[in-house]
Amino acid sequence: MIEAIIIIILAYLIGAIPSGYIIGRYHGIDIRTVGSCNTGATNVTRTIGKKAGVFCFFCDFLKGALPVLAAAHFSSLSWLQIAAFAAAVAGHMFPVYLKFKGGKGVATAAGGAFAIAPLPLIAALIVWYAVFRISRYVSLASIIAAIVLPLGALLLCLFFDPVKVHFLLRVQWVTVIAFALIGALAVYRHRSNIVRLLNGTESRFEKKK
Repeated sequence: MIEAIIIIILAYLIGAIPSGYIIGRYHGIDIRTVGSCNTGATNVTRTIGKKAGVFCFFCDFLKGALPVLAAAHFSSLSWLQIAAFAAAVAGHMFPVYLKFKGGKGVATAAGGAFAIAPLPLIAALIVWYAVFRISRYVSLASIIAAIVLPLGALLLCLFFDPVKVHFLLRVQWVTVIAFALIGALAVYRHRSNIVRLLNGTESRFEKKK
């Protein structure tokens, strides 16, 4: 139990590492004061550039994946992996290093989800890309992907026995519930974006001519 508590605490502290803030400071910018004032990869891309945004997404993705993989290495308990996943996402959203004001958790949640159940995450990423290419709204793509993730996990859980199938198809009910809760939280964190989408004032990523 002590080891489990340590893993969960470390997962939070890793998730709380403010990648976007650090990248911004490297470029002489406080990312919290420009653009959307969010520390996530989208705002980094808008304010600093595509390469910085991609690097930020990769760092945030790892913040979700590494704690889950570490939990799986030290214990076969599925609940511990889920707890590490939730702690890492919570760390990104509410980082102790930035007075608990962080990003929306999409990239970190994607990393954790990939380490737990890759197929639902891949489906969500495909949907994200398709929605983004059509609409050019990152927020809309992220919201829909957050809904697709638990639905994909639910389908695998209903149609495949986790005891008998390949690990790529292995999804347990605790994973479905965790994905649903994280997805709901991600949608909630996008509530201001939803208002702007409904009002037609949300910013698009315009194609370069």
